[in-house]
Amino acid sequence: MELDYKLIKAVKEQKYPMVFVTISGAHLYGFPSPDSDYDLRGVHVLPAKEVVGLDIGTETIEVSEDRDGVQLDLVTHDIKKFFGLLLKKNGYVLEQLYSPLIVHSTPEHAELKDIAKGCITRYHNHHYLGFAETEWKLLNKENPKRIKPLLYLYRVLLTGIHLMRTGEVEANLLHLNAVFKLPYLPELISRKLTGAEKSNLEDADMLFHEKEYVRLRAALEEAGRDSKLRELPTGKEALNDLLIRVRLHSVSNRA
Repeated sequence: MELDYKLIKAVKEQKYPMVFVTISGAHLYGFPSPDSDYDLRGVHVLPAKEVVGLDIGTETIEVSEDRDGVQLDLVTHDIKKFFGLLLKKNGYVLEQLYSPLIVHSTPEHAELKDIAKGCITRYHNHHYLGFAETEWKLLNKENPKRIKPLLYLYRVLLTGIHLMRTGEVEANLLHLNAVFKLPYLPELISRKLTGAEKSNLEDADMLFHEKEYVRLRAALEEAGRDSKLRELPTGKEALNDLLIRVRLHSVSNRA
């Protein structure tokens, strides 16, 4: 996708140096509406004096703003916090790290993607099972139903199954459905792409979607049980080494 220069400018204006910033949310998932905002996610680096002193710097930065008609939501974690999340079967940070929609990158970003392969375990299926359950509950509370939560539900389930089977992080629902070939998804995605962000699902057969949720959830559980992925992450030592190098490099650049 062609990046809006306003996104790049917003990243450059942040207080701390960035290891990477990527696009997540509906744009990453392959079904942004014309009025979808941009979810930017990434890693910033606190200087040493804001880490070793009594007053710790901001570990998580959140910025939500409108830039000349472009709505963006920027969330970044300090490098140490992000590395900790990588070691805790957190699917969100994996998707952010491996997002192909890159706003800002560094050599350390590429190194991190290589190291993080060792952080992917079979227990990431718990993340996606919990995420799917949350999305299903939210969808059932809505009246009227919306297309977006339903697509999020399918995206989560298929991403989790694919990760367990292949060890590859794929968050784009169009790419995933090229593998899973669920016949009802193209029409739902098309409606989301051409409609408003909060488009309603007025003609939804919720009994059908409930059966699909149960079926795909069972497939995710099975994929987790049968997965050949490692049980424990192996990248802690490499992450620690990268953390030290990046933190010291950040200090030297500001000296």
